[in-house]
Amino acid sequence: MEGKYDKRNKLNDLTGKEWLLLTKSFWFSEKSADDKAAFEHPAPFLIKDIEKLISFFTKKGMRVLDPFMGSGTTAIAAYNLGRLGIGMDLSKEYKALALKRFEAKGMSLDDFIYQIGDSTKDLLSFEQVDYIVTSPPYHNILKNKSKGIRNDNSHKGYRNGSRQGVEYYSDLPNDLGNQETYSEFLALLSTVMENCYQILAEKKYCTIIMSDFTVDKREVCVQSDVVKLMQKIGFEFAGTTVLLQDNKPLYPFGYPYSYKINHMHQNIINFRKKD
Repeated sequence: MEGKYDKRNKLNDLTGKEWLLLTKSFWFSEKSADDKAAFEHPAPFLIKDIEKLISFFTKKGMRVLDPFMGSGTTAIAAYNLGRLGIGMDLSKEYKALALKRFEAKGMSLDDFIYQIGDSTKDLLSFEQVDYIVTSPPYHNILKNKSKGIRNDNSHKGYRNGSRQGVEYYSDLPNDLGNQETYSEFLALLSTVMENCYQILAEKKYCTIIMSDFTVDKREVCVQSDVVKLMQKIGFEFAGTTVLLQDNKPLYPFGYPYSYKINHMHQNIINFRKKD
């Protein structure tokens, strides 16, 4: 894309035109061939979506943290753009999956840092980072006994939704996905993000990717609660980008009695660490 780079730009390596396009309040989610292996994880996100964020909020050589690293998408996106991906996860199984993906990309041990650990207490072992992007577990929704996907097309490199059956992250008590109540989930997420705040460089950005969801069969404005949580920690709300996912199936949840929404997007919620 044509455009001119402004030498005063301390945030990223984008031209003015590239910068402007990424400030749209909505993006369409984009798939790539390298996403295929990630669908062994119950709730993966896509490389190209994360590349857009990393390209906007960092320069080459910077350090990008994902405190819920899972199948390693953030590290792969960082590697593709010449950044260092750093992550932590509770699951040895998902780290093993990530390492297979890294090997397939030709990544060496110098190209990423992936530690098994508890982000509620172990994140402070990392050195300062320049950007944080993550998609936390959505409370306990993966334990919902309803069928999340009618047709599993993961063997073709994509899915029609976010989950298959009752697949969930782990049985560990400190897993955000195992909290009995929504308030306990928010409290544990807050602890993780407090640690993130400590290791994030001044004036740098943090992105949380989440959709709203139901708690006890009632729709909850999760984004509002996340924004309040982050502001209480000290982050400044910088705006939300809607990530459109129009390939998901539609289910008649409330038909024909009441309105029940089909979530066809994720909220990319951006924050900045204050001075």
